[in-house]
Amino acid sequence: MQTLPDYLRPGLDVIFVGLNPSLPSARIGHYYAGRGNQFWPFLHEAGFTDRLLTPQEDGLIITYNMGLTDLVKRPTSGIADLNRNEFRSGFHPLRKKLETFRPGVVCFNGKTGYRSILSESCSYGLQDNALEGATVFVAPSTSGALPIRRDEKLDHYKRLRALVTSISSKRC
Repeated sequence: MQTLPDYLRPGLDVIFVGLNPSLPSARIGHYYAGRGNQFWPFLHEAGFTDRLLTPQEDGLIITYNMGLTDLVKRPTSGIADLNRNEFRSGFHPLRKKLETFRPGVVCFNGKTGYRSILSESCSYGLQDNALEGATVFVAPSTSGALPIRRDEKLDHYKRLRALVTSISSKRC
């Protein structure tokens, strides 16, 4: 099964780092395509995009000065199908991408990826460390399977938007 391409270029405001592609996303070749995934609605509702993008329009994310990648490029039906070595193996390529493309912010979509490579424990939100010069933010997974209320998840994306706007204005 295919994996998903990275959507990256130098100087992005934020790069979203997913854990790995879901099987539905890999099947159709687009990010966050699983039924119930809230990524695209959250981007719109938090003010990152001027309209609701569909998974099939994921390549347009670059036009909003945002990027997409995954820590592990292998599609699975869930995180239980991944092992810790895969996370560690994905960390070096992720660091190289961040070093090459120098975003203002790197946002981990979910705690699992961040905790597996950088910190055994963390809270959602702004982290104390930087990663290759990028400010680090951990957001709740946009998967509908995560048992956190939708409005609570969305609030994190609104705070991320404020952070990205603040950092972006200082970089210009």
